Amino acid sequence: MTEPRDERFDHLFASTVRERLDREGYGSSASPDAEDAVPLTYGFPYPDSFPTAALEAATETVLEEEGADVLQYGGGEYVERLRDGVLAREETQGIDATHEELLLTNGATHALDAVCATFLDPGDEVLVEAPTFVWSLAVLDNHGAALTGVEIDENGLDPDALEATLAAREAAGEPTPKLLYTIPEFQNPTGATLTRERRERVLELADEYDFLIVADDAYGELRFSGESPPPLSALDDAGRVIRLGTVSKTIAPGVRTGWIVADETLADQIGDMLAGGTNTFTQSVLGRYFDAGHYEPTLDDLLAGYETRRDAMLAALDRHLPPGSSWTEPAGGFFLWVTLPEGVDAEALLPLAAEEGVTYLPGERFFVEDGRGTRSARLSFSHCSPAELEAGVAALARATEAYLE
Repeated sequence: MTEPRDERFDHLFASTVRERLDREGYGSSASPDAEDAVPLTYGFPYPDSFPTAALEAATETVLEEEGADVLQYGGGEYVERLRDGVLAREETQGIDATHEELLLTNGATHALDAVCATFLDPGDEVLVEAPTFVWSLAVLDNHGAALTGVEIDENGLDPDALEATLAAREAAGEPTPKLLYTIPEFQNPTGATLTRERRERVLELADEYDFLIVADDAYGELRFSGESPPPLSALDDAGRVIRLGTVSKTIAPGVRTGWIVADETLADQIGDMLAGGTNTFTQSVLGRYFDAGHYEPTLDDLLAGYETRRDAMLAALDRHLPPGSSWTEPAGGFFLWVTLPEGVDAEALLPLAAEEGVTYLPGERFFVEDGRGTRSARLSFSHCSPAELEAGVAALARATEAYLE
């Protein structure tokens, strides 16, 4: 009898895949199939935010001005205009980078994958925030990294916990981690922002213990109120920060364009690992988009739209969630982190919540350690309308109360 197709090729998979076959693993973003449920699961921009007309005009201009060049390997002159535009945006945040320190990528996930390919051998230790972004955990896992979580709170990564982890490894004779992966601004999933004091301390620890910091700044420009601390790259005098950026949250995820800013010595090697090249046609269109002055006005409109949605979700949580619930109140970004009352398992609650009319991501999927985040959930306010957010939170409250009963 022939073996089932899903088993007879198992021996051909890479070791990192084989190790996952018999475990659920972290990094899952699967949700119940609930067609009519309010999707608080994914960090998608809301549809009306896409600058369709400006991108269409940019595409027409690039094709008219550059003809076949824009469709050839390497693209045309507008690719360089995009580099100029990105570096100008970085400069507004205090990052004085050169063209040699900038790499364009097919989004931030592609950027992280290239960094992992450059620095990690299977089994190498990487420190991550606990909790952190599910898909970043999946990318790191794909490269066979050994992952250790470091605590965060409302002020971001805890440098005392980081130092304790590093000191314990040193005392045990274990190798120092090569990388620390952090989301310092409006962290995914909690919405927390790393304070300036903590940023400076993390940089000191990186220098003392000799590791690199991968700073994923996908949400850094999406601040609704207050002022952001300087990015880690702006405070870094030792060249230890590898900064990841993307336009997925500020223009559109479908354009699949991001970047890396790193010390030139590191950028040279990471650039060699960007296998398959990048989409220079899209980069040319975005170069024209920046060149025509569309970026900042679009960003201003985005901030207003996301702030309205954030406020609607916070108000709905306050109205509907039962006693014993708590949540973060981020000043920007896409997400907030809800902790449900004692006795609730957010993973077990998910099917009931879908029946009531809402989906979300359970908190335990954002941890590398088993048994963490069982009462918690990540809710995204970025995609739905205020009315949908109200309905979704009310459905979550009904499901929670039914679960407790």
